[in-house]
Amino acid sequence: MGPTPYDLLLAALGACTSMTIRMYAERKRWPLESVVVDARHSRVHAQDCAELDKTKGFIDRIERHIMLQGPLSAIQRDRLMEIASRCPVHRTLRSEVDIRTTGRLRDSNHSQLSPASSIIGDR
Repeated sequence: MGPTPYDLLLAALGACTSMTIRMYAERKRWPLESVVVDARHSRVHAQDCAELDKTKGFIDRIERHIMLQGPLSAIQRDRLMEIASRCPVHRTLRSEVDIRTTGRLRDSNHSQLSPASSIIGDR
């Protein structure tokens, strides 16, 4: 069946996190040997999250575990863990996102594209 949409989202977060950490460590010439990121998605009751203002409904939770390997100092490890939150995918997921969808529907003979708004109606 293949990966689910959430699997792909978590893969993007994991890849971005590891790339961001690795690039930072290379730029600083720190002895990072490898980075492994494990991410899991779940939906939890908002009332079970004391750190949130929201108390009704559900929220999406992503738990990310980062394993760093190499002879890093405690200061270097702590800094790399901070840098993980600066990856572009993490920042996008934490921000308000404005998704604007456009599209066209292809007619049955594939010769012409019709604007989707003419079929579903402009609002």
